[in-house]
Amino acid sequence: MTQDTSSGTMSSMVPVSPKHVVVIGAGIGGLAAAIELRAAGLDVTLVERQSAPGGKMREVDVAGVGIDSGPTVFTMRWVFEELFAAAGQSFAERVSLSNPHRLARHSWLDGSRLDLFADIDRSADAIRDFAGPREADGYRRFAAASADIFEALDHTFMRSERPGPFGLTVKLGIAGIPRLLRTSPFSSMWNVLGRYFNDPRLRQLFGRYATYCGSSPYLSPATLVLIAHAERAGVWLVDGGMQRLAEALADSLIDIGATLRFEQEVSTISTRNGRAVGVELGDGTGIEADAVVFNGDVAALPAGLLGRDVARAAPPRPRDPRSLSAVTWSVRGRATGFPLDHHTVFFGDDYSAEFDAIFRDGVVTQQPTVYVCAQDRGHGRSASDNGAERLFLLVNAPPRRLAADDVASIADRTFAHLGRHGLEIDSGRDVELTTPGDFAERFPGSEGAIYGWPTHGWSGSFRRMGSRSRVPGLYLAGGTVHPGPGVPMTAISGRLAAASVLADL
Repeated sequence: MTQDTSSGTMSSMVPVSPKHVVVIGAGIGGLAAAIELRAAGLDVTLVERQSAPGGKMREVDVAGVGIDSGPTVFTMRWVFEELFAAAGQSFAERVSLSNPHRLARHSWLDGSRLDLFADIDRSADAIRDFAGPREADGYRRFAAASADIFEALDHTFMRSERPGPFGLTVKLGIAGIPRLLRTSPFSSMWNVLGRYFNDPRLRQLFGRYATYCGSSPYLSPATLVLIAHAERAGVWLVDGGMQRLAEALADSLIDIGATLRFEQEVSTISTRNGRAVGVELGDGTGIEADAVVFNGDVAALPAGLLGRDVARAAPPRPRDPRSLSAVTWSVRGRATGFPLDHHTVFFGDDYSAEFDAIFRDGVVTQQPTVYVCAQDRGHGRSASDNGAERLFLLVNAPPRRLAADDVASIADRTFAHLGRHGLEIDSGRDVELTTPGDFAERFPGSEGAIYGWPTHGWSGSFRRMGSRSRVPGLYLAGGTVHPGPGVPMTAISGRLAAASVLADL
């Protein structure tokens, strides 16, 4: 992968073609938008403040080894197959995947464990052994319901530019209204899970899907159970780590003639007569454009972080709580005492306390759920190098800066909690810590929130902005706009932004 780090002065504008688009941010949404626009014949310049593509999809160097330290779950591969096909390329030739069949391993403090699989029958059998035949039957009904919700909303909502409730109803048609109501938009995810599962551990497990959107299962609409279907359709492992996906997208862009400029920050989105007409970089270089795509936290715009002229591009949202943040540890060390899978989740006893602590009290609960990605497991191999392996640990946290004492306390509680599950991690000093404050610095405007705003209440999904901002010529992509956070969703947002640019130009 190559990069252009050229610089200039404001008095010397970078020459462009009559139809030129600047994409700000090489996150997945920005990369997807850039590929679609370049494949359609437009000149594209992508500008990224970091030294590598991926945005929140990042690789952290720990003791000379790269560890996935962002998104670790890859689903809905067909979104990327379509994206590479638009560029005349083959996704399978660019990105090597393996399918482990097991979705994740789950552990509780009472010693019980449950593996879920992509195959419904295997999962139902595992649940029968875990909690009895009634719960296995409930799982089958839950699987059917989540598939129905996914299919109802895939093209009508997720792949459409920000449809409102009325627009969604129109797309589904009169015959589709009963199907829309079956998505239970006015019921919380937690309550609807009670229709399928009596065992609180299973409600805890499937309620966790709300956290994929930075939300609480007690406040989120039941429609978020569609994430369960997306996982059953396949959780893939990217050979070499998730960062290889971001690099493949960037390489694809270079191959089709786009310009990528890393380690260059956009200071201002330029306007003329109320329309976005380019950007100014931190070194004073100006780049003119017919359109600008912003792949970043939407809150950066009304906060004035990209200039006063585009502060009206998105409405301020001071009253809405931000989504979950996280405290994470990227570790190279030995993990013993528990049979980790590639994805393993360690639950506490009081699930509601976890979300009350974050969304009500702004703290991390005493017994947090801990997610562990054992990156070297699941590719047909286990720990290597005399037991040293790559591990990524995450606990949910409020989107605010945490004092050093708070972070130390969270670490003590987290590793003690893992110890009660039987997992011991010996890492020495080979650990890289990331806190909400670090996320806030890395992603301007986010205040540390990883997913933008939570999807709470029946209208939560409709409150995100679509691909067109309030400033003509300025378009939006990324996890804070429709259809929301997550690797495939942000890719869809980029494709929607590109479609809007092409339609308007």
